[in-house]
Amino acid sequence: HVHFSARPSLPTGRMPRLAAALLISALALCAASPALAKPKEAEDAAAAINSAATRGKTAGNNAKADITGDSTASSASSSRDAKASAAIWIILGSGAVGIIFAAFQLYLISRIEVEPGRRDEGYSRLEGGEDAAAAMTLYTVYCAIQDGAKAFLFAEYALMFVFVVLFGALVLFLTSWVGPNEFNLKVGGCTCIAFVLGALTSIVSGYIGMMVAVYGNARTTIAAMEAQDEAAWSKAFNTAFRSGGVMGYCLTAIAMLMLVALIFILRPILGASLDDEELSQTLFECVAGYGLGGSCIAMFGRVGGGIYTKAADVGADLAGKVVSGIPEDDPRNPATIADNVGDNVGDVAGMGSDLFGSYAESTCAALVVAAGSSEILAAGWGAMLFPITVSAAGIVICAVSSFLATDISPVKKEADVETVLKIQLGVTAALMVGVTYPLAIALLPAEFSIGEVTASPLKAWYCIAAGLVGGCIVGFVTEYYTSHSYTPVREVAQSCETGAATNIIYGLALGYKSAIIPIAIIAIVSYISFASCGMYGVALGALGFLGTLATCLSIDVYGPVCDNAGGIAEMSELPSGVRDKTDALDAAGNTTAAIGKGFAIGSAALVSLALFGGFVTRVSRHQELTGSPIVNVLEPVTFAMLFIGAMLPYWFTALTMKSVGTAAMEMVKEVARQFREIPGLLEGTPGHGPPDHAKCIKISTDASLKEMVAPGLLVILSPIITGTLLGVTAVQGLLVGALVSGVQLAISQSNTGGAWDNAKKYVEKGCVSIMINGEAQPQRKGSDLHKAAVVGDTVGDPLKDTSGPAINIVMKLMAIISLVFADYFMAINGGHGLLNVGK
Repeated sequence: HVHFSARPSLPTGRMPRLAAALLISALALCAASPALAKPKEAEDAAAAINSAATRGKTAGNNAKADITGDSTASSASSSRDAKASAAIWIILGSGAVGIIFAAFQLYLISRIEVEPGRRDEGYSRLEGGEDAAAAMTLYTVYCAIQDGAKAFLFAEYALMFVFVVLFGALVLFLTSWVGPNEFNLKVGGCTCIAFVLGALTSIVSGYIGMMVAVYGNARTTIAAMEAQDEAAWSKAFNTAFRSGGVMGYCLTAIAMLMLVALIFILRPILGASLDDEELSQTLFECVAGYGLGGSCIAMFGRVGGGIYTKAADVGADLAGKVVSGIPEDDPRNPATIADNVGDNVGDVAGMGSDLFGSYAESTCAALVVAAGSSEILAAGWGAMLFPITVSAAGIVICAVSSFLATDISPVKKEADVETVLKIQLGVTAALMVGVTYPLAIALLPAEFSIGEVTASPLKAWYCIAAGLVGGCIVGFVTEYYTSHSYTPVREVAQSCETGAATNIIYGLALGYKSAIIPIAIIAIVSYISFASCGMYGVALGALGFLGTLATCLSIDVYGPVCDNAGGIAEMSELPSGVRDKTDALDAAGNTTAAIGKGFAIGSAALVSLALFGGFVTRVSRHQELTGSPIVNVLEPVTFAMLFIGAMLPYWFTALTMKSVGTAAMEMVKEVARQFREIPGLLEGTPGHGPPDHAKCIKISTDASLKEMVAPGLLVILSPIITGTLLGVTAVQGLLVGALVSGVQLAISQSNTGGAWDNAKKYVEKGCVSIMINGEAQPQRKGSDLHKAAVVGDTVGDPLKDTSGPAINIVMKLMAIISLVFADYFMAINGGHGLLNVGK
């Protein structure tokens, strides 16, 4: 057995305290929000009704209006108040449900004991028998992964806090510049507050997800030790799925509650009320800073986490499986702890911040566009908060339907895993389609205008339903192209028979082909949404994609938890039956992670389009007097910048891929050095010195923190520099080019990497055979065919876990920056930039 240098700690007691703290803070926020919402609610309702009634009168019916106006206004005001109260309590109640359900999930996970002397049944038998050393190793590995995760997060978040302070000051200054000779510090200050709150919420979301994932990984391994086979499958799956659920429900509830609190905090500062269209638009444009803060943190979390995890993973694979010929997660490999930490850093903390950003941005885009509709403003806070109630309903629906996977139809064997997850996703989406219809009918006005489009509650529901159904289709298509249960991945696995080159060719072809249907679905959803409700509909379509966010996060985080569980089993040298179960759960986890990436990318495309609509809406307020077209692709500057925008995702990919390669080379050299200088380590000689895991963790940490800066600055500064120098027409071309190019590149990269990963696992299961002397010979680990599969998996790692998933943030972040800084761009030479291009 290999000895580990990490000192065991007792971190498990902190998690219940974390759950209690989250519960108390959420309930306090729920209690405070109505008080924030009440003071001006009646005033806004009455004033907006009177204003709407005044606009609706004509000279011919003044007499009649004088007689009936008071009673009509009173009745309408009561209805508005009731709808506003209902919307607020739906949001607050759902937020409380989300936090409470997350705490309940955490409690169920915590019942599986890991600490010495407090083992579960299967674990206690292991500890008391001849494998007592394996039991202690398991606990030591578990603690080492937790310590490594915390060390990275604290280092990354320290850097992020510096960024928040510096970029927050830039946000304060530039967003205060609202006109050529006008500097409004109140607007800039409110936008800065929203930015900081969004950034902090994103950080908290990532931290919660990371801590819960490393809390549940060893418990999933222990659950797989149950003596009864069906019980082991069910308990291990439920533990991993609930670990994801804690993050899913916490993130969605906290994000929603903080956004509502922010709205009602900024409202009195700006003096905004719904009867004043201009101030209402200003309020929600300031609130858009919330999405900017979340997306900035998501960018660094995704890129930094992706570089960390793939530097460790690629380095460990190359040094271990390819060069030294030892199995994955072998305890002799010094990079294995860093690899297991990286699974959580990239696929949990990074994904959580990413999807938090998508939620915040799509909601902010919907609010900004809705604030331009006089009918929605006149209908009151119930109509304005409708997009948030969609997310609120999603929390409750996801919580109720989660029992389908864990209790009603639990996993009892390997074949059940993917089926249960697909059913869970489909049922959740179907329930959401049904629930959002009455919400739309109850809260939205009977008819409202978004730009030149006349919309209705039914049309708004069409947009949400299209997003929900489209999200499911994208998810299932992603599964088809990345799961070894289907033909495409099996073809990739079989192509390894003739070497790594054909494996690479097949994998790239699969990735490009896999983009066809998702892009078509996104196009159809965009058309339905835009035709039904204009840019407001596009934002609702994005919220439809994210309507099952809690379930999607549960499924997505499930993957890294199972991956860690398998690594812990291998490093602890547990019985092969345990590793077989964790490997099967991990293989399904790779597919679910790909499904999660598909959801994230699809929603990011719609979010970017909705934010583009918000940007155009905000710019149009300045251009109404000129009568010039707001968007015209045939403008010379716009046309030229389409190509620059389309190039940016490739530039971004080049930076991130090279960063992973550079860090992986350093990791390989370090592992080779330890194998060479530590006597007996590679051979596994009893009593050999322990591998230096801390050195490998430091390599990944330093590389990620250093290398994430350049890609992040590329994305953040591109729209700011373009708008400052070339104006808003150039920004429009930049955004459209990046969106059209980025979404297809992201899908193909993510699916190519996922297919290569599962093709390797399909080979390791012995499912691929080649003809030798007229006989079909199964190929397993160590064979030439397996080595070719490992090469493909290694190449695909940075595609699916670094570049691909981060490109969706490229699209969103550029769009939200453009929306937030739109007034600043327009203040420079009337929107033509310092160079007066196109003037």
